[in-house]
Amino acid sequence: MRVALKSATRLLVVHPRPHLSVRGFSRSLTHTQTQTVVLPFHFHHPAKTLLRIATPSFRSYGCAPMSTLHVRDKIDLSDTERSIFQRLLATLGHFNLQTELRVAGGWVRDKLLGKECYDIDIALDNIMGTEFVDKVREYLLSIGEDAQGVCVIESNPDQSKHLETARMRLFDIWIDFVNLRSEEYTENSRIPSKQRFGTAEEDAYRRDLTINSLFYNINTDSVEDFTKRGISDLKSGKIVTPLPPKATFLDDPLRVLRAIRFGARFEFTLDEDLKVAAACDDVKNALAEKISRERIGTEIDLMISGNQPVKAMTYICDLTLFWIVFSLPPEFEPAISDGCERLCISYLDTAWNLIHLLGESSFTAEQKRLTLCAAMFLPLRNITYREKKAKKIPVVNHIIRESLKRKAKDAEMVLNLHQASRKFLSLIPCLTSSEDIQVVDHDWMRDLVDVSVSSRVRVLTGFLLRELKDYWRVALLISTILHPIDAKDEPSQLGKQRDLFNSVENSIMKLDLDKVWDIKQLINGKDVMNVLQLKGGPLVKEWLDKAMAWQLAYPSGTAEECIEWVKETNSKRVKLQ
Repeated sequence: MRVALKSATRLLVVHPRPHLSVRGFSRSLTHTQTQTVVLPFHFHHPAKTLLRIATPSFRSYGCAPMSTLHVRDKIDLSDTERSIFQRLLATLGHFNLQTELRVAGGWVRDKLLGKECYDIDIALDNIMGTEFVDKVREYLLSIGEDAQGVCVIESNPDQSKHLETARMRLFDIWIDFVNLRSEEYTENSRIPSKQRFGTAEEDAYRRDLTINSLFYNINTDSVEDFTKRGISDLKSGKIVTPLPPKATFLDDPLRVLRAIRFGARFEFTLDEDLKVAAACDDVKNALAEKISRERIGTEIDLMISGNQPVKAMTYICDLTLFWIVFSLPPEFEPAISDGCERLCISYLDTAWNLIHLLGESSFTAEQKRLTLCAAMFLPLRNITYREKKAKKIPVVNHIIRESLKRKAKDAEMVLNLHQASRKFLSLIPCLTSSEDIQVVDHDWMRDLVDVSVSSRVRVLTGFLLRELKDYWRVALLISTILHPIDAKDEPSQLGKQRDLFNSVENSIMKLDLDKVWDIKQLINGKDVMNVLQLKGGPLVKEWLDKAMAWQLAYPSGTAEECIEWVKETNSKRVKLQ
């Protein structure tokens, strides 16, 4: 099987057939170069066809500013924000404090873009956050108001969190308080050796991006742009660091992922020097060794749940950060083919486009997030590793649990979706055909589905939906991506994949299987034990599954008829033994 691999010059990609992984992808290909490569992948039925796989790159994504955002000249405060700031200013007056109060970072950026933001960080120029929060609490008590949720988040320089943060809730909004900072470093370390109160300008240059270095001065009701380019970069749509990018990233390597996330979110252009610094070995090593996996996982979650997940993952891929972020166990098998990360992005893009074609309301936010995760890791679904000589574990489990430190249920759901998509693939021909087609190539429930051939599709589909519950449409979408589609161009392929999804979904509705997991079983374990004279054990569960198969095959059947069927079936089994 040979596949022509061609670099993309547009945002959308031509999605590969299933069962493929890329070997020998050349990152140096230009927009006009084409390389023919062999693409083996570990799956049961490799497609025999010629394909062109176009993969997004930041050469196409980041070649020119794409910002069309309107930037306001001043910040309009909501009533709640005005009340919060009045309390803070009143605290200054009550204690005669000569302190400048500034809102820093993302809140200022978003308010200038006309967006609501509830993430308010207050920077203080001559007082520690904990000390100021104590003053605010004391003032609030003096006027008969409660101070809620006061707490302190300790600094952790080893994880690039250099500042202690005080937090409290005002008017049901959490407010963080930190001091403006200036830092000194030893020659061989990016952990500050000395910190002192800094000026607002010094603090602005210590921030991750120019668009996040803006301040709103509460005392003067004005926006302050100390880098002299925060507002202009916001208007022109550029992602730039205030200081040289390598120094900025080594200060806190997570800033690489933040730059990618904001670049994707606002569809801004990544600065060329920023891209070079992000892809250098020193920064990649610092990201891998210095930043906690929880912080990395949180950034990835924000990207996947954001408005441009494909663009964000493409940046990660093009900056050669993919295997730093989605790190693999030391040993695994079989080997991952070169360029596999490109195929991951292509599957992700297909899933993203299908979700939009099918209508975003068809999936909840959580379902969309897990759909995109499952799609992106499809090329790795047959890769395994051994942990302490234990049984084989899917490498996707390691990525989600260890590399990203996400919840165990996330890993479990993604693995279940991968397994369920294989089952759906074997059912699709039967569910989309107008003729009675016998289910072939299924290797689950062979010993349990003792029903007529005509009922077998309903039984197998019913069991699959009972296993997946509300996530059956997600599994169907994943299997739709894997199902071979005979289409020469991308729009046609996406349209046919959408039609295939709708066809299977309609068949499931006609079989009256939606919400089948809510159906109560006609007989219970006690019934089985009484009928078969059992005292418990795994046979009870096996017969309950057989009884459910019968119930799915005969949806109008009664409990008495089901019990009679169990008796007869067991009697036949005994005679054959």
